[in-house]
Formats: sequence, C-alpha cells, structure tokens
Amino acid sequence: MKTLFELKQAMATIGQQLQKVEGELAQKAIDPSATMEKIQDLQKSKGDLKARFDVIKEQHDQLEAEQRAKFNEKEIQQQRAGFDGLDQESKIVKAKADFIRASVQGRPISDEVKQLIAIPAGNETGGDKFLPTNMQKELVHEPFEKNQLREVAKTTAIKGLEVPKIAYSIDDDDFIDDDQTANEIKLKGDTASFGRNKFKVKVKLSDTVVHGSDVELTSYVENALRSGLAGKEKKDALATAPKAALKHMSFYNGTDIKRVQGADLYDAITNAIANLHEAYRDNAKIIMRYTDYLKILKALSNGNTSFYDAPPEKVLGKPTIFADGAVNPIVGDFNYFQINYDAMTYDTAKDVDKGNYLFVLTAWYDQLRLLDSAFRIAEVQTTP
Repeated sequence: MKTLFELKQAMATIGQQLQKVEGELAQKAIDPSATMEKIQDLQKSKGDLKARFDVIKEQHDQLEAEQRAKFNEKEIQQQRAGFDGLDQESKIVKAKADFIRASVQGRPISDEVKQLIAIPAGNETGGDKFLPTNMQKELVHEPFEKNQLREVAKTTAIKGLEVPKIAYSIDDDDFIDDDQTANEIKLKGDTASFGRNKFKVKVKLSDTVVHGSDVELTSYVENALRSGLAGKEKKDALATAPKAALKHMSFYNGTDIKRVQGADLYDAITNAIANLHEAYRDNAKIIMRYTDYLKILKALSNGNTSFYDAPPEKVLGKPTIFADGAVNPIVGDFNYFQINYDAMTYDTAKDVDKGNYLFVLTAWYDQLRLLDSAFRIAEVQTTP
C-alpha cells in the first residue's frame, strides 16, 4: 500500500495533467478549425484523469483520517499522562495551556482538560465555542491593574442580567427622600437591564510561545486578554466622544450625570461631594487624573510639604483612585456602577505568512450606572 506522501505526489501529478487537458479542451472548444474527434478525445482523456484522481484522493483522505485519528489519540493520552503527580494549581495551569495549544493547532481536547477548566458544551461548527468557565471567571473577576475603575466597580458574568436599581423598598411610595433619585426612578424605571455589546480581543501567539512552558503560555494569553478587556472597559467608561450605541456607558456623555462647579478643582470636588445625597455621600469615592491631584497639592501646600505626605483621602475627604482618562473628576458611590459580561466565546486562526497563531476572544458586555443620581462630575467654573 502506498504511503500518504506517495499518494499526495500522485494526486499532484494527475492534477497537473488534468489541469493541462482542461485547458486544451477549452481552447479546442472555441477553435472553429478543431475537429469533433479531437474534442471528444480530449473529453475522454479528461474523464479518465478525473476518475483516476478521485480514486487516489479517496485513498489519500482515508489514510490521512486514520493517521490523524492515531495522532490525536496519542496527543490525548500524552495530555492525560502529563497530569500525574501535579497538585491542583499546576493541573489547572497545564489544562489551560493544553486547551490553548489544542485550540490554535486544531487538535482535540482531552476529557480531563475539559473537566479541570469546565469547558461548556457548544456547537463547534456554529461559532459558539464558549470560553472555559474557569478562564472566563478569572478574566472577569480577577484584579485588573490597567482599569482603575475595576477597583471600585461591581463585576458580574450573568447572561441577560437585570438588577433592581435600589436593593430595598418600603411600603410607603415616598420613602426615597432624594428628589433627583425619585425623579430618575420615575423617568427611567426601577430596573437596570444590561445589554450585549460585542467586541473582540485578538492575541498573537508565536510558535515560541505556543511551544514554551505551560506557565509562560497561560500567563501570556491571560494577561493579553485581561489587558484587552480592561482597555475596552476603561475606554467606554471615560469616553468624551462616545459612539451612539455606547453612549450610555460613558460618565462624560454630557447629559446623564449632574455637573457641579467650583472656583478651582479642589473647590469643585468638595462641592460635588457635598452635593451628593447622604445615601451616596457616605460611600463616595473620587476618580481623577494624577496630574490634576498634583496641581491641587501644589495650590494647597503654599510651600508646605506636609500635604505631599498625606494620603489623598485626607486631602480631598474621600478615597481617591487615579486614572489618566478622567478628564474631569468623577465623584460618587460606585456601588451603583456595574460591569457585566453576558457571554464569551473564542476562535483561532493561523497567520501563515507571519507564522503566528491567533487566539481571538469575542465578548458581549455592558456597563451601567444603576443610578446616575449617585454620581457628580466636578468642573472648574468658567469665567464669562
């Protein structure tokens, strides 16, 4: 029996002959001087070559499928054997690495890997390759160093999430004593419904990374995905000119959050804190640029360096988080700010020219302020 390599060579040879005969036949068909006998000879030759090609291709495909099945079974056995003697944490790291490698290389994933990182059942051909539950949970809930809003936001991963804007109620309809909140509830309803805004994060993987250590591979992919998610969340939340479909996510959309002014930035921030209803003021925090904070310190210090040693909470009166995108300080109770991921799926591809693999995460998410009245934007008063 011929080898797979010999069958590939035979297919290539006959394929070239078939292509040549098809070209000659096309030329003779439009040549008025060509005889029908010559055309019929070419048609017969084409039919013979096509039949031979189909027979060899059938043998090739069958042998290739058998060898791929043996290879895949060997790979799965190696995956299983590799978990022996590892502690649970190391098993999880190895399972993630095996999942990523198998995904980008188009190989099957062993049952043990599926169980360790909880791969949901999905239609592999329909584009709904759901990201493993453990990986999605960590991407959503682990600390994100590059999105400072994550330090104060509530994060969830619940499909079709709807939450009450106020967590409790009293029989008396007039129990809300903040007029702005009461009006907002009356105008926009008492339930926040999270939407599904789609975006993709693409991670480029070189052969060196794919075939490197399990720890390096999983760290590289997860850090890249975290950075992508964090960057998207932060960009949407602090956009000064948001796209229409994403406008509701931005603190700076110009219409939803009340703006409070002051003679300078310090005055504006303290005025904004004071302007909050006490229900939100007690838990209020400040998001602002570090450069703006340094300007406040410089103005307050007046040659006294003690201000520089004091924590921001002591200077401004509330805990402060620094984010370069916060063009105007945001003051509010961030318990009423929530990020939710409805679903995450993955896909893979190979960039043949550059020799890189692509691991692509598609996410559907939304971020909402449950109550705009829980926030204020601090602005320096403009002179007429």
